[in-house]
Amino acid sequence: MTPPPAQPPLPPVRVALAESVAELPTEGPWAYEPKFDGHRLVLFRGAGPREVLLQARSGRTVTAAFPDLAEAARALPQGTVVDGEVVVWTQGRIDFAAVQRRAAATPGRAPELARTLPASYAAFDLLAEAGADLRGRAYGERRERLVALLAPLGPPLQPVPMTTDPELAAVWYESLRATGVEGLVIKRLDQTYPSGRRAWLKLRHSDTRDAVVVGFTGSRARPQALVLVLPGDDDPLLSSPLAPAVRARAAELLPASDGEAGMNAIGFGDITYRTVPAELTVEVRQQATRHRTAAVVRFRGGGAE
Repeated sequence: MTPPPAQPPLPPVRVALAESVAELPTEGPWAYEPKFDGHRLVLFRGAGPREVLLQARSGRTVTAAFPDLAEAARALPQGTVVDGEVVVWTQGRIDFAAVQRRAAATPGRAPELARTLPASYAAFDLLAEAGADLRGRAYGERRERLVALLAPLGPPLQPVPMTTDPELAAVWYESLRATGVEGLVIKRLDQTYPSGRRAWLKLRHSDTRDAVVVGFTGSRARPQALVLVLPGDDDPLLSSPLAPAVRARAAELLPASDGEAGMNAIGFGDITYRTVPAELTVEVRQQATRHRTAAVVRFRGGGAE
């Protein structure tokens, strides 16, 4: 007797993660994708005629923040679950500060931001189709099904480019950097979906990356550390203590605080910080330690270079 198909995954789903590598792997059945740095989002197309749920990497429901993507997802067949990244393009480049503003929008503000900062969804995996859980299938099969599913729809829901040619992947790695693509994600074609595990690989251009400032500790005139959101992760991160030059620049550039929030910071426990609008972008260097940390190197854009 044939067993019934597995039921589709229900929110919150533990998303697959990637481990950093220093060079491009070439031996093996590899698939290579550009690494779009935005806001990780899982789309759930439910059984009702308009039933859609959008889940952030942390497991939070963020449907109200992205009404444009929720509307687009209603064109998907019922019982579909897609994993991908939300990006906002500004003047031909990925604008992570803009997508963070979208992610932090209140329900009242979200429709206006959807008009002024329209989102694109870079889909890179298909977790369920027609109500059947596909996470146990090989990535190569999931990819074929994803492309066939999204091809009739078009923007803003699109599959990320993918190649199995390491030479083309190397060209992408160099040429797409100007558009804000941070590097490559590498997956085995025969790999099942690794929920909650760092079983994918990622090759970055350097050990520095951009982050959006969403708060600070200390006073505005003398900030001690910044609270940051990194691409692909909606959980706030407390930076290392600011170097004197960066602290002085922060005092010049930080906008007025719009409130307070709390977080649990590794090594500090529960802290309260002053929140600011997601308007400033900084370059950070992530430290390879047991706990994730980020040292702020400099401010970017808006006259902050």
